[in-house]
Amino acid sequence: MAKALIGHLNSDLRDPRLAVENARLRNRVAELESLVLRLSEENDKLMAARAADILTADKAQEMQPA
Repeated sequence: MAKALIGHLNSDLRDPRLAVENARLRNRVAELESLVLRLSEENDKLMAARAADILTADKAQEMQPA
């Protein structure tokens, strides 16, 4: 039982390659999460700008005589 717990909790200590791979994957996940956040913020800005353009165009059409 103790071997199973030790292996489950800290398997990286026995194989340094796993520790390196784990660290690399964690860094990659962090990079991807920041990319998703940045793209989401950029998308929100673009959507807001597009909505403003649509509202402006609608108002301009309403003001023109028929």
